[in-house]
Amino acid sequence: MDITPAALARLASWIATGLGVGLWAWSWIKESNPIQKQRFMDCGVVLVFAATLVRVVVQEREMTPIDWALVLLSPLFIAAALWRLARTACPGDVERR
Repeated sequence: MDITPAALARLASWIATGLGVGLWAWSWIKESNPIQKQRFMDCGVVLVFAATLVRVVVQEREMTPIDWALVLLSPLFIAAALWRLARTACPGDVERR
């Protein structure tokens, strides 16, 4: 079996999706601190949508309207989650110079 870069990217995207869903589930099941819960959810959203974009890029078939919608909406969800992660960072989390 020959491992191509596209196959490796697809495998990595599924691993990232699993991690993202795991973080999202952890936030709902185990986390009680609301800020930590939101941060886990945001990390999960970034991983899932970034992995989805990777799978759309490496697919071998023609793009469907759903693919186009994901390409347009995924960066918005990723940007929103990263913005919330930056806003909810504790002052001790960031090293000040």
